[in-house]
Amino acid sequence: MNARPSSKILAAPALYEQVAERLRNRIFAHELPQGGWIDEQALTLEYGISRTPLREALKVLAAEGLVELKPRRGCYVTQLSERDIDEVFPVMAMLEGRVAELAARRATSADFSRLAAIHAELEDHAATHNADRFFEANQRFHAALQEIAGNRYLAQLIDDARKLIKLTRRDSLRLEGRLKQSLQEHREILEALRAKDAAGARQAMHDHLLSGRAALARLATTA
Repeated sequence: MNARPSSKILAAPALYEQVAERLRNRIFAHELPQGGWIDEQALTLEYGISRTPLREALKVLAAEGLVELKPRRGCYVTQLSERDIDEVFPVMAMLEGRVAELAARRATSADFSRLAAIHAELEDHAATHNADRFFEANQRFHAALQEIAGNRYLAQLIDDARKLIKLTRRDSLRLEGRLKQSLQEHREILEALRAKDAAGARQAMHDHLLSGRAALARLATTA
């Protein structure tokens, strides 16, 4: 008699989810630039798949706001307008400020050690002017704070909004002086967290996000 499969066995991600993740990463890396047309036929050949999983993947990305499906014109990577950016950054500042506030109240000594280790990476990458590695460590720092805060609804809202911000945020780190400025902002956040200053952590994180928006505005004027 065959044993019943365990309910704990996890299924592999569906093909369209794997394709969506690949495309998502390429969008964030700007291999697929904002406003660019997505060549579906070329992608099916490149990935060795049919149109069906590709189109399902594009629907996922459209729901996330990363691409736009235009009738009879095809699919395009989302082009964020200045208004879009102005609207999303204050929302992120408010949400991530709340995360920092909760994290300051709940963080254990082990949590602080983890955050300090990630911050040390930020220091190293800023010293070598490695914007890409700094960006990656920055993402892990913010994700760690979300875990410490422990509010899954808040985390979901942030993850949804962050996908849009990631269309542009890496660029701002290439602005002259922005790496150094961002690093100092992270130092202030970490210090407030270490002091368990919930209000201070919230304000420092809020200001950090809006500082990122200001950097993008400066970048636009120099482009």
